[in-house]
Amino acid sequence: MKLAYNVQDKPKFGQLIVFAFQQLLAILAATIAVPAIVGNGMQQSAALFGAGVGTIVYLLFTKFKSPVFLGSSFAFLGSMFAAFGGAASVSIGYAGLIIGACFAGLVYVIIALIVKLAGVKWINKLMPAVVIGPTVAIIGLSLAGNAIGDSLAGAFDAEAGAYVMTANVWVALICALVTLITVIISSVFGKKMAKLIPFIIGILAGYLVAAIFTVIGIKTGNDALKVIDFSVFKDMKIFSVPAFSFIEGFKGLKAIDGKYIASLAVAYVPVAFVVFAEHIADHKNLSTIIETELLEEPGLHRTLLGDGVGSMVGAFFGGCPNTTYGESVGCVAITGNASVVTILCTAIMAIVISFFGPFVTFLSTIPGCVMGGVCITLYGFIAVSGLKMLQPVDLNDNRNLFTASVILIAGIGGMTLRIGKVTITEVAAALILGIIVNLIVSGKKDKN
Repeated sequence: MKLAYNVQDKPKFGQLIVFAFQQLLAILAATIAVPAIVGNGMQQSAALFGAGVGTIVYLLFTKFKSPVFLGSSFAFLGSMFAAFGGAASVSIGYAGLIIGACFAGLVYVIIALIVKLAGVKWINKLMPAVVIGPTVAIIGLSLAGNAIGDSLAGAFDAEAGAYVMTANVWVALICALVTLITVIISSVFGKKMAKLIPFIIGILAGYLVAAIFTVIGIKTGNDALKVIDFSVFKDMKIFSVPAFSFIEGFKGLKAIDGKYIASLAVAYVPVAFVVFAEHIADHKNLSTIIETELLEEPGLHRTLLGDGVGSMVGAFFGGCPNTTYGESVGCVAITGNASVVTILCTAIMAIVISFFGPFVTFLSTIPGCVMGGVCITLYGFIAVSGLKMLQPVDLNDNRNLFTASVILIAGIGGMTLRIGKVTITEVAAALILGIIVNLIVSGKKDKN
C-alpha cells in the first residue's frame, strides 16, 4: 500500500496531535485491561504512563526507525499473578513485578547480543515467509473472538452455541456496527484528513450512539440501554499522580528472599522466549507495511533491546511488562501513517494524560462494544497482512502447503499449552510447530 506518511515524515502539529490521539485509542483498551485484570491495586493510569515511557525507550534504541507503540503485555498475566501469589504482602508483590520484568528484559538483552554477533540470516532461514506469514495471520485471528465478544457484550451462550440476542446485546451490536461501518466509510471514501483518522471518527460515532441509548435508558429506567457508565465522573479528580509500582515495590524489597526470586525467574523467563516469537512476527508484519526490513535496519538486536528495556521501564512505573502492539501495527496499515513522530507524540500523550483524571476517565468510559467495532478492522488487517506474505509462496508445493496449514490449524484451533506455570500462547505454539514442520520438509530437494 502507498503510505500517506512514511517513517521519517513529520505531519503538521495540529494533524500530529489528532494522529497521536488515534494511535492512543487503538492501543488503549488492551493497555489498561491488564492492570484491571491483575488487580491488587494496580492503576490503569500508571500502566498508561509505563507504556508511554517504555515506547520512548524503544524508539531511542531503534533510532526512531520503527513506528510501533509498546503496551501492556497479556502474555505475562500468569507471571504477574504468580508474583502476587508468591508474595507475603502487596508491597513484595509489586517488587516482584519489577524484578520479574527485569528477568524477562534480560532474556531480550541476551538474545539481542547473540543476534548482534551471529546476524539475522539464521532467523530468516528459520522463519521464511511460509512460516512467518501464517503466524502473523494467527496473531489477528487469535484476537477475533475478543473483537466479536466485545461487539456482542460478551453474551455467548455455551449451551446454545451462539450469542443470544437479548435487548442489551442488540444495543451493543448496533453500537459496534455503527463504529465499524463509520471506520470503513471514512477510510475508503473519506477525503484527506477523514481518510487518515477513521478510528477517531468511528469511535466518536459509536460513542454518540451509545450515549443516546444510555440517556434513553436513564429516562425510561431500562438498564439494557445503559451502555455507558457516566457515574464514574462523579468522584473524578482533576489532577492526580498515578500510583507507580516502584513506590510500593521499594517497601517490599527488604523482605524478598532467594526462593521468591527463583520463583519469579521461573514465572517470567520462559514467557519472555514465547513473546520473542511474537516480537519477530510483529516486526516482520510491520516491515511489509513500511517496505523496510526492520530486522536488518535498525536491526533485530536494536528492536529486541528496545522491547526488553522498554518492558523493564514499563514495569518499573506501571507494573506491566510491555510488548509491541498488533493494534498499533494495524492502525499504521489502515491509515497509511507510518510516521515515527506520531508514535513519539502518542507516547508523550499517554504520559501526560495519565495525570489528568477527566481524560483518563473519559477514555475508560468508551464502551467495549464500540472498541469491538474498531478491533474487527484492526485484527482483520493484521490477519490479512499475514496472508499477503504468502502471495510469493508456491502453495502448489506440498512442503509449503503442509507448513502453512499446520500453523493455521494449530493457531485457529487454539493450541494454547500450559506447562507448569508457563503458558505457551496459540501464536507461539503454532510458530514453533510450523518451524519444526518446515525444517523437516525443507530437507527434501527440488526435482530437476
